[in-house]
Amino acid sequence: MEIAAGVKARELRATDVVAQALDRIGRTDPHLCAFVEVWGEEALRRAGEVDRRLERRGADPSLPLAGVPVAVKGRHGLRTAGPLLAAGAVAVGSTSVPGPGTPWQTWGLGARGRTVNPWRADRTPGGSSAGAAAAVAAGLVPLATGGDGAGSVRIPAAWCGVVGLKTTAGRLPSADRTGLAVPGVLARSAADAASWWQVAAGEPEPALPALPVTAVWSPDLGFAGPEPEPVALGRAAVERLVAAGAIRLVRPRVPVRLMDPGPAWLALRTPGADLAGAHRVRAENDRRLAALFADAELLLTPTAPTAPHGHEGPGDRYSTSLTWAFNLSGHPALSLPAGFGGDGCPAGLQLVAPHGREALLLAVAREAEARTGG
Repeated sequence: MEIAAGVKARELRATDVVAQALDRIGRTDPHLCAFVEVWGEEALRRAGEVDRRLERRGADPSLPLAGVPVAVKGRHGLRTAGPLLAAGAVAVGSTSVPGPGTPWQTWGLGARGRTVNPWRADRTPGGSSAGAAAAVAAGLVPLATGGDGAGSVRIPAAWCGVVGLKTTAGRLPSADRTGLAVPGVLARSAADAASWWQVAAGEPEPALPALPVTAVWSPDLGFAGPEPEPVALGRAAVERLVAAGAIRLVRPRVPVRLMDPGPAWLALRTPGADLAGAHRVRAENDRRLAALFADAELLLTPTAPTAPHGHEGPGDRYSTSLTWAFNLSGHPALSLPAGFGGDGCPAGLQLVAPHGREALLLAVAREAEARTGG
């Protein structure tokens, strides 16, 4: 990351970088309501430790995130942020999540009220990583941790116009008993998301894939019924990637038609539910996805089926309809900005890869940004 490179080269001081982030939060968050808590004094103390360590040791290679301000999801987000802090990142606060009983988990509730979308205050940023996405989109921090149980990283990433990565089930620790919810990150660029992944997973920077990468486009996964505008924006983003030489569309031998994962997902989340049907849906979708990934390296869809809804509620359409299939299947997925709708709000393009191929998602997303100017 540029911030870490500057801090390690002593061109920047971590204390100055963090102080500037805290100043941005102080000026902006009364309106955005992205934070539940801000840890100003502790953040500056931690930044000072990073500066002193670099003064003693020089450009310490064990601090790849030296001085990078990060936000963590929810009041208990520090529990999973250990690898980031060990890499030199500085936690500046905890971000908003939905309040108790919030329908469909599409809002955040910050210290000063309901979290708003940075692009339009009358629209939601999505959820449940609402404050994380809003804070990154507004430029308060370059990175924020998230958690994705049905689309809770990817949907707010799409609706706030940032990058959101959901990891493969089981790759990183998760306290979710169902295995549906996994860690993720929201970032202003794919390169920054890749920096998070390398630290969180303990992996080196991957080599670029051979381009173009083969991909299959599906507007609806065979069941979702998205609105025309997010489909059009997603397809236009796909065409830009094709024109830039980052991907090559292929036709699968069998059309993409998954079983609706909604009832299975809900059953797995309901104590005492009969899970036989859920297991049948999961097994059948796993079979269909395995066949698809035998024909292509990526599956591409719109991230969300609608534009961001207002604060009065989401209506009768599940915002998760294009994302939660991959919580059920465990595949890694990433939302990449895909332009803006007629309401002025962003939309996202979802990239899904085979299990364990986060590096492929991030490499393609970085190439997409470099080649299309995204």
